[in-house]
Amino acid sequence: MSSQLDPFLIAFDDALRTLFSQQHSSRPNPGAAELQSPLTAEEKKRSAALMRVNHVGEVCAQALYNSQALATQNPKLVAQFKHARMEENDHLAWTQERLKALGSHTSYLNPLWYAGAFALGFAVGKVGKDAVSLGFVMETEKQVEAHLASHLDRLPQADTASKAIVEQMKIDEARHARDAMRAGGVELPAPFRFLMKLSAKVMTTAAHHI
Repeated sequence: MSSQLDPFLIAFDDALRTLFSQQHSSRPNPGAAELQSPLTAEEKKRSAALMRVNHVGEVCAQALYNSQALATQNPKLVAQFKHARMEENDHLAWTQERLKALGSHTSYLNPLWYAGAFALGFAVGKVGKDAVSLGFVMETEKQVEAHLASHLDRLPQADTASKAIVEQMKIDEARHARDAMRAGGVELPAPFRFLMKLSAKVMTTAAHHI
């Protein structure tokens, strides 16, 4: 019995670490090398709101990849999901560090975002099986990439540190989408893609302020 529960206990421990621990990246923070110009109070507020949204996206990414690795029976996919999750953890650490530097906070609703993303990822993996689960990764990462591109335009021009972080995140997300496609991901139906965009809009709007 304990061996059957072990993966779920590990997943729960990962959730607690994601939500309540100081994150550490395996790669240098791209924003750390930037000669950051001073920002006005209004610029700091705008950057913080956008980076909080990005941090929420990385919280959800941890939940999705953890749940999808738990749902699949394919060892190669487990390894692929775990590798992507490690890179997403870099993003989590970078955005957390940037929010601290901006004197702001992460979303107070992060436990809610994590729980919802985990439930969705696990359901997709179990009901849709591997091809649909990979398709879900493809669509998620495509939407995140577009979302990050819009943030590059909306971040204050002087906030080169945040821009450097978002730029590297965008590169990584595009690669995750390509990896999922090569592993056999299928395109999701248009109504499902629309619902994903709608739910992301609700999340990003709330995270912008809370």
